[in-house]
Amino acid sequence: MKKVFAFLFLVFSSSILFAQEAKDAVSSPGKNLVKINLPALALRNVSVQYERAIGRKITIATTVRFMPEGNIPLKSAIIDIADDPEIERQLNNISVSNKAIMPEVRFYLGRKGAFRGFYLGPFVSIAQYKATLPFEYDDAGTTKTIPLSGSVNTFTGGLMIGTHIKLSKLVYLDLWFLGPNYGISKGDVTGQQKLTTDEQQSLRNELNNLDIPLTKFTYDVNNNGATINFDGPWAGVRSGICLGFRF
Repeated sequence: MKKVFAFLFLVFSSSILFAQEAKDAVSSPGKNLVKINLPALALRNVSVQYERAIGRKITIATTVRFMPEGNIPLKSAIIDIADDPEIERQLNNISVSNKAIMPEVRFYLGRKGAFRGFYLGPFVSIAQYKATLPFEYDDAGTTKTIPLSGSVNTFTGGLMIGTHIKLSKLVYLDLWFLGPNYGISKGDVTGQQKLTTDEQQSLRNELNNLDIPLTKFTYDVNNNGATINFDGPWAGVRSGICLGFRF
């Protein structure tokens, strides 16, 4: 009889435990998060990230970013700050766009595990930037313009430093504190225009004084126009505030 009671007790206890585990499995959030970077919207960028837990403290994520062709972000604010008719004229004629995909692995360092607290996320960024702009240069006291357009492809690797905050059972906030990245770039920007010998030299002088942060470039000027080649290092920084939904 004792054995019967012991057996029934074991079955009853197991049933309760199984029911509780089933209940927890149903009520617990899923292993996936979909997020959108809110500040990026103000810069005309749509940046969406999908993140999935593959271990208690490890997740994988992919971010897709897209900015349609149009004016440079915050153009009006820059014009107001500069308060310069020449800068305003140039900015009004610049058109830019970009797209990127960024795979990432995240390691959560806190005891609460994935989707909670501080994390480190090594990532790769594969991006393309396009631009169309009139480039102005001084030729013997006369301002002249050559139309430039082209694209640059970049491949960089970096480390995202951030933290996840749980706002509710299904809603999370992902803070990208700092995501420096470094790698290579390749591409060119060209302008087709007939140039005199004097115009060529004036344009070379202007390009020689051109400073583009975080990258290097070379240029070639001839009687048919100019080409700026990007084939060297490239650096960037990611940051953001992402609102996410867990499922």
